[in-house]
Amino acid sequence: MRHLKRKVTLDRKKAPRAALLKGLVMNLILYEKIQTTEAKARALRPIAEKMITLGKKRTLACRRQMIAFFPIENPVKKIMEVLAPRYKDRAGGYTRTIKLGERVGDGASVVQIELV
Repeated sequence: MRHLKRKVTLDRKKAPRAALLKGLVMNLILYEKIQTTEAKARALRPIAEKMITLGKKRTLACRRQMIAFFPIENPVKKIMEVLAPRYKDRAGGYTRTIKLGERVGDGASVVQIELV
């Protein structure tokens, strides 16, 4: 039974789920808006917000945490150089989701998640 279990599994095991979320966060940071399903967007939002908050601290330790999370360097550079100065006065809530309707093939609810 899954009573009181809060983790969103997205019907995947741990490693594929982690890879999926890393890829989604990376694309959200690099392109600033992506289209995905509503469940994936809900799982993605807290991770993206934590990465931007880490970038706002602008310390070497935070930079190394982001480098350990992302498989490539580009999102880390963008967070530190572009997004951290943009959100320096904002205390969270860096993302917005906009419902786009349902996907034709399977009827999944599709949303656009973007940086504010």
